[in-house]
Amino acid sequence: MKEIKSHRTFSGKTSFWSHLSSETKTEMKFSTYIPAGVPKGCIIWLSGLTCTEENFISKAGAQKYLDEAGLMVIAPDTSPRGLNLPGEHDAYDFGSGAGFYLDATVNGYKDHYRMYSYITHELYQIIQNQFQMKNISIMGHSMGGHGALVIGLRNPDKFKAISAFAPIVNPTGCSWGQKAFTGYLGENQDFWKEYDTCELLESGRKHPSQILIHQGDKDEFFKTQLLTEKFVEASRASGQAHEVKYCEGFDHSYYFIATFMEEHILHHRKSME
Repeated sequence: MKEIKSHRTFSGKTSFWSHLSSETKTEMKFSTYIPAGVPKGCIIWLSGLTCTEENFISKAGAQKYLDEAGLMVIAPDTSPRGLNLPGEHDAYDFGSGAGFYLDATVNGYKDHYRMYSYITHELYQIIQNQFQMKNISIMGHSMGGHGALVIGLRNPDKFKAISAFAPIVNPTGCSWGQKAFTGYLGENQDFWKEYDTCELLESGRKHPSQILIHQGDKDEFFKTQLLTEKFVEASRASGQAHEVKYCEGFDHSYYFIATFMEEHILHHRKSME
């Protein structure tokens, strides 16, 4: 693992890292913020479509609240890089920058697009072994919110808490998810269900802690891609504790995320006390 650069931030340090991934068989990058002293735990942040390891750490304004809460954050890139697979660079919502936090099964992609295993196994072990963190939780935005919900629900023993900003909650029911799942997982929609939050809830998967979601009512993707109400319906039917907050006047941007970041960090800190 190589530290590429770092910056003193509040009491701690914002850093950027790279390492050779055994899951993706490529170089992977992530950013971190680590406050002074011994952090109480680590939050994994999963970013959305087109993002890299830099978007969250430079735009979300999280370091001040992480510093006050005594928490570390780690923000990985959203897909493998440096490949040239068929169709990988043709669109913003598939391939490069759009890994969807799943393990692909389609030829070509299945050898590298293993973001589910990268997060749940490889990055998780880095947090434990390299950074000596035992308490770990997960949150994300949009495609990354989808990833946080799916990974948290499928691994409730690993992640103390889950939260999301404007997540894609029912990817099998929207064009973003249908395109990505077809390209990564093929036509068999039974495989798709393992990466769909609503399908997981309906099948009985739950997390012991309350899931927190913020959703802007002026988000251009709210009704067509994110389908937040389907999460509410599935959570109520399954008995999953949840709090969905609709935020008047807010869109899909990092301005929205920065506004409510403190509340999410406090949500995660509570789970680590």
